Amino acid sequence: MRHHGAALRALTTEADWAVDFERDWRETLDRLDPADRALLAYMEKLTLDPATVGAEDVEALRDVGFDDRMIHDAAAVTGYFAFVNRLADGLGVELESYWEDS
Repeated sequence: MRHHGAALRALTTEADWAVDFERDWRETLDRLDPADRALLAYMEKLTLDPATVGAEDVEALRDVGFDDRMIHDAAAVTGYFAFVNRLADGLGVELESYWEDS
């Protein structure tokens, strides 16, 4: 959802990076550390193809420093956003007009 990109742009001093990240996070891989890259790959897989997420995906996060609590939180946040976005889309919720200009 576009308003998340607006929040990212507001939180960073690197506006160009935020725009690139919003468009396609893969374009920013060279500017992300290994833990961030692993986290984004995990979250993308969990979002797009959750049935294929397995122990090897969890181990990949552990390999870059994530502990069980951090992995749990990543899965919970990913699942929550998937739920909320599907609920909003399923109900036809429109983006607030003030986000159109951001």
